[in-house]
Amino acid sequence: MLVLNAIIVDDEEFARSSLYFLLQENCENIHIAGIAKSVAEAKILLQENEVDLIFLDIAMPGENGFELIPSAIHNNAHVVFTTAFDQYALRAIKANALDYLLKPIDIDELQETVAKATRLVETNKFAQQQNREQLTLLAGYLDNRSEIRKLSLPNGQGGYTIVDFDDIINIEADSNYSVFYLTRKDKITVAKVLKEYEEILPDSKFVRVHKSSMINLDYLQEYNSKNGLELTLKNGVKIAVSRRRASEFAEKVKSYTNSRIDK
Repeated sequence: MLVLNAIIVDDEEFARSSLYFLLQENCENIHIAGIAKSVAEAKILLQENEVDLIFLDIAMPGENGFELIPSAIHNNAHVVFTTAFDQYALRAIKANALDYLLKPIDIDELQETVAKATRLVETNKFAQQQNREQLTLLAGYLDNRSEIRKLSLPNGQGGYTIVDFDDIINIEADSNYSVFYLTRKDKITVAKVLKEYEEILPDSKFVRVHKSSMINLDYLQEYNSKNGLELTLKNGVKIAVSRRRASEFAEKVKSYTNSRIDK
């Protein structure tokens, strides 16, 4: 059994102690190397210990949790965020396929996260490089709250494919999976529901046209209502627009077209 050295970083005593208890009782391969109530204390722990995993609160007085990211990158530590107060931050975290746990922390979700982290550490250098890339992307977004432009998609092989939003043509739901159709690859299938990506992708140009379909308006070629509302993408794919989403789709197309004219 691979043992992971972990630290807990949270300014609230109850949050620190409850997470410590949950890990001790439910995650036998986690060794708590230290507990910190601030980013400053966490940096000292990272200097003094080899750390595989950081459970990191975001909203803390003084330095917030994101300011620990450079140290996490330097130490090749995987990060699990343990709060969701900042909706922009949560969106950026989701876009980079990084783990987060909403408080109060659910035991099953905690165990799933620890299992995922264990698999990533086992894959060693490849996972470390991807972890650095994802954390670097996240740090860049959070540093100046710039527009989120890239998405990390789990590729089913223990790693991730980083995709630019502009390269996504459309996404199709397939039960509990989402199939991404891209400009540079045929497709990538991800074990997440379409709604998760609907919450991440910018609604200025990504629109849900059916319960099982979302498109990038950059690739919309035409649409008509001869046999029910149907659209055609620039790659030739035809997609039906559901009746209940027809008015929203028309409004989105209008807003998108006006924004392109203004530019």
